[in-house]
Amino acid sequence: MNIDNFNYENTEVSAQKGGKTVRKVYIKKGNGYKSVTKYTKGKKLYTIKKPISKTHIQLIKLKKFIPGFFSDCKDGKKCKTMKNKIRL
Repeated sequence: MNIDNFNYENTEVSAQKGGKTVRKVYIKKGNGYKSVTKYTKGKKLYTIKKPISKTHIQLIKLKKFIPGFFSDCKDGKKCKTMKNKIRL
């Protein structure tokens, strides 16, 4: 399957009580990345951006669901106080 000319772009915004989470997928000419951005009270907390593997790009092109696609895009910081744990 040829993925060299495949272009795809998608953005999902999920709003919760504490803030919103933006998940993006961007593929251009067979190369792409995924990113997760977390906002709380209108301020950006963090953004994590990772490349997408070729097998996942093939599955996206076939319009297949990928369970746990954004599971590796989590905040790597340790929460040192209870205030920060509640905020995340």
